[in-house]
Amino acid sequence: MEPIVRKSLCSRWSEVVIYRSEARWVEVANEPSPDPLDQIKQILDQIDAMLASLGSTKDRLLEIVIYLADLNHVPALNNLWDAWVDPRQPPIRACMQVGLQNNYLAEFIVRAAV
Repeated sequence: MEPIVRKSLCSRWSEVVIYRSEARWVEVANEPSPDPLDQIKQILDQIDAMLASLGSTKDRLLEIVIYLADLNHVPALNNLWDAWVDPRQPPIRACMQVGLQNNYLAEFIVRAAV
């Protein structure tokens, strides 16, 4: 298995992640409820399931871009994120507010080494 090189990392994210073999995908809640934290929890669980299906794990995450319908949910997102992410192997992470459709309150773009 090829090594992943991470540079300038803190417990929440890395600034640079270098790897060659990767997968990319988009996650939204399978059952979008009006609760943004429920949607985020669903997405994190779905990421775990996708990683497992690809033969990968959270420590192989390279990058996650998070789109939220409301940036007021970032502190709650961070609480869920901090309990979920591997603090020794955090991916690059960006978070921004966007208009989302179809009752989605969060959307994640995920990139992981496989």
